[in-house]
Amino acid sequence: MVAQTVIVLDFETTGLSPAQGDRAIEIGAVLIEQGVITGRFQRLMNPGRRIDRFIEEYTGITNAMVRAAAPCAEVMDEFADFIGDYDLVAHNASFDQRFLDAELQVIQRRYSGQFACSMLTARRLYPAARNHKLGTLVAYKNLPTDGTYHRALADAEMTAHLWLAMLADIKKSYAVSDLSFAMMQKLGKVPKGAVEHFFNRQKSA
Repeated sequence: MVAQTVIVLDFETTGLSPAQGDRAIEIGAVLIEQGVITGRFQRLMNPGRRIDRFIEEYTGITNAMVRAAAPCAEVMDEFADFIGDYDLVAHNASFDQRFLDAELQVIQRRYSGQFACSMLTARRLYPAARNHKLGTLVAYKNLPTDGTYHRALADAEMTAHLWLAMLADIKKSYAVSDLSFAMMQKLGKVPKGAVEHFFNRQKSA
């Protein structure tokens, strides 16, 4: 699959770990096809448990909001259809992948795409950034934002713009025109001082 066609997703959740009983409370996702945003998905969902005050303040998602939302199973069934067989991108992807896997396991749904992490990729491409949090990178690259953070669709949109910016910077800085999704996955694991060598090797392969 090409790196320019992916689904970029973001979860808001009741906590950090589905293994500790935490659940998703919002999913946001952006479909990029051939480098153009062509679709969006956003739903609040009822996790069947109370959200603590910290999460309410952090996300702006209240208990009243999720009480009125469809249950996780219903929303995630819709989202599994949206994912299809696309490859997936998230900022700090291990977090989002854990929740995606856990929520889909509950409803016995699967996905066939692979994950790439925009945070790991950004660490290789932008070593001069103050840190590699999404908000920092949005400011560092002067990316589009409405100033909303920690809401799923807004974060997915910003991550999508970051992903496209990284693809453009790779083409400009390393003269790599045919970027595969597998190449972007590998880049996230390359030692930080070996990025140029990695791309030179890819061009000669």
